[in-house]
Amino acid sequence: MHTLLPFFLAMVAAIVLLNMLAAKWKIAYPILLVVGGLLVSFFPGLPIVKIDPDLIFFIFLPPLLFSASWSISFKEMRKWYRIITSFAFLVVFFTALSVALAANYFIPGFTIALGFLLGGIVSPPDAVSTGAITKFVKIPRSTSAILEGESLLNDASSLIIFRFALVAVGTGQFIWQEAATSFIWMVLGGVAIGLLFAWLFVQVHKRLPTDAPSDIALTLIEPYIMYWIAEQLHSSGVLAVVAGGLYMSSKRMIFLNSASRIRGFSVWESFVFILNGIVFLIIGLELPEIVDGIHVKGIPLSTAIGYGVLVTGVLIGARMLSSYAALLSTMIFRPSVMPHASSRRMRWLMPTLLGWTGMRGVVSLASALAIPVTLADGSAFPHRDLILFITFVAILLTLLVQGLTLPYIIKRSRLFNDIFEEENEAIAHQKLKHELKQHTHAFLKDKHENDLDAQATVEKILKQWEEKAKAADDRWMNDKTKAIFVEMLESQRQYLSECNKDPDFNEDIIRQQLYQIDLEEERLKII
Repeated sequence: MHTLLPFFLAMVAAIVLLNMLAAKWKIAYPILLVVGGLLVSFFPGLPIVKIDPDLIFFIFLPPLLFSASWSISFKEMRKWYRIITSFAFLVVFFTALSVALAANYFIPGFTIALGFLLGGIVSPPDAVSTGAITKFVKIPRSTSAILEGESLLNDASSLIIFRFALVAVGTGQFIWQEAATSFIWMVLGGVAIGLLFAWLFVQVHKRLPTDAPSDIALTLIEPYIMYWIAEQLHSSGVLAVVAGGLYMSSKRMIFLNSASRIRGFSVWESFVFILNGIVFLIIGLELPEIVDGIHVKGIPLSTAIGYGVLVTGVLIGARMLSSYAALLSTMIFRPSVMPHASSRRMRWLMPTLLGWTGMRGVVSLASALAIPVTLADGSAFPHRDLILFITFVAILLTLLVQGLTLPYIIKRSRLFNDIFEEENEAIAHQKLKHELKQHTHAFLKDKHENDLDAQATVEKILKQWEEKAKAADDRWMNDKTKAIFVEMLESQRQYLSECNKDPDFNEDIIRQQLYQIDLEEERLKII
């Protein structure tokens, strides 16, 4: 313990330093973390990082999925649900099938079951990597919503494939009828369990006298509870966390107060950042041990690298093919929802960019590490080290090749300069603030005109809310005015919630404005 604790503290410090370097060099931090972990792994005397395969999913997945479900726009997910679900389920299955067939044909000793196991591991693109890379370039919110929505659901579909393939490898048989029944229960049961427990958690937050620290502590354990209960009932823990997270996210303004929302955002941002950083560092730190395992099995390193390159090529090709198939099917069956493009060339370039966003990362590594060391009969799990190595190569190549070139391709193609003619965010933000100011002024005039001393007081409150000017003396903010101010802020929240029902409103801008209202309410408490 005394040896490992300094090592893990050093890992956190390295994560922070590498993230600062990534921001300075404008490189996605997962790329530097993987490379940094690989370089550090060659230092002599470092302790070997080992995580119990049975715990790898439980430690990392619930909080990462829960956080992602809170940050995504559910309104945008509903708008683009067809392409999101097709990429999250059909494309993942097609990718896993392609990998299974290629592995069975080209890798000696790889059965179809092992191929599907490998395919389930490497098929889901990583949302963290994609988000970290695309933040350096401007992409439409619709594209961002598609990628984020896909990443939430494809983890579940890939892990379902992984679980069935694991059973097939262990038992040597695969019964389609039982698999179909299990699949239905995993999907429907996972969603139902997540929604049920999310509703219970919301009631706990609402009915118990919680404060910000207790609210945050509860949100940290809630995804683990949803995941564990679902897994104990043999349904999908991933879908339980995603469904529960989406439900709780939609109710955040009801069961969390402003202090819990503000402080919780900071805590979760740091927590998820450290978790992601640890996983990406582990990817690099695990490589030497994986290579040793390959040597023990008598597989030359060059051959193993070739297998990794082959599987990576299949992944990229399958996603590219799926992207163009999605475009063609949209043109044939749903031409009304085709995105605008300045030319036919630009329209046909879009699937290339969507297909090039398939970086692999956290879920693929977690799945590979979760493969048991031995089968139920005590024999070694077949090709475990080779699967781990191929996964590492796929993660490394997609991060380095696709991750480093994606921003350049987007900028060079200028595709998103002409597609999706959206209102400039700054203009949209100003427009929303202006409409909110008008609503607030009307609310004060209608509800509290007799309570306020004069029109100047109204203007003073408005200026205080907008933070355009700060009063030199806060004695004017008496108990009566504070109550009016709090009521005004709640009216603003309700107004923004109504605005969010309009599909033309950008939910990110609305969330930013809600965050500003929370800050204003917290500032009011210390006056």
